[in-house]
Amino acid sequence: MSEQIYGIHAVKSFLDVAPERLIEVFVLKGREDKRLTPLLNELQRLGIQVQQVNRQALDNKAQGEVHQGIIAKVIPAKELNEGDLDQILDRKANPFLLILDGVTDPHNLGACLRTADAAGVDAVIVPKDKSAQLTSTARKVACGAAETVPLIRVTNLARTMRELQERNIWIVGTAGEATKSLYQVKLTGSIALVMGAEGDGMRRLTREHCDQLVSIPMAGSVSSLNVSVATGVCLFEIVRQKLA
Repeated sequence: MSEQIYGIHAVKSFLDVAPERLIEVFVLKGREDKRLTPLLNELQRLGIQVQQVNRQALDNKAQGEVHQGIIAKVIPAKELNEGDLDQILDRKANPFLLILDGVTDPHNLGACLRTADAAGVDAVIVPKDKSAQLTSTARKVACGAAETVPLIRVTNLARTMRELQERNIWIVGTAGEATKSLYQVKLTGSIALVMGAEGDGMRRLTREHCDQLVSIPMAGSVSSLNVSVATGVCLFEIVRQKLA
């Protein structure tokens, strides 16, 4: 089994964090690019096979994805589960978690992973069903964060949330109808932020398992933000409070 990743940034990030999982790389024949040359030199230094191919062959391999003249064939990462989450939590004094309940768009998953990495999140938790897969699109949008932030798929999200609460992790969910805003509540210590699906928000059972609900104050005419933007707003308010 292998997967493909596309684009200079995605391949470079993969090379930085998981070079042992790179199988081979295909590049556009004759492409001169000051960003591409050092990357190709590093791949060759590590003994990773680089094949020069024409544009049609590369486009065919890409199957509609934007490849920027480079595609890498890689060994997929092992899917992480509840057991891996327990190991992460055992190592962390004040865990900082992000739970995505029903985010089904790979672009949004990738963007949330990228933001989670920037904010210092220890793990992103998603339910096994009704959740975007870590596709090549998600990896490309994540800009390398898909290799650095653990993505944990759990069978029963409500049960996982109860187990987090047993570990004294405070669970904060986002909901438009919440009476308190993000900026009115204490968001420090061990914390898990729950973001709902695009449009529908959190499922009822997920909402019921939150310790607190908060909203993002909205001043304009739109009623909600894209989930990855909202995730960034919330995560960095938690970061601000932790630093303060």
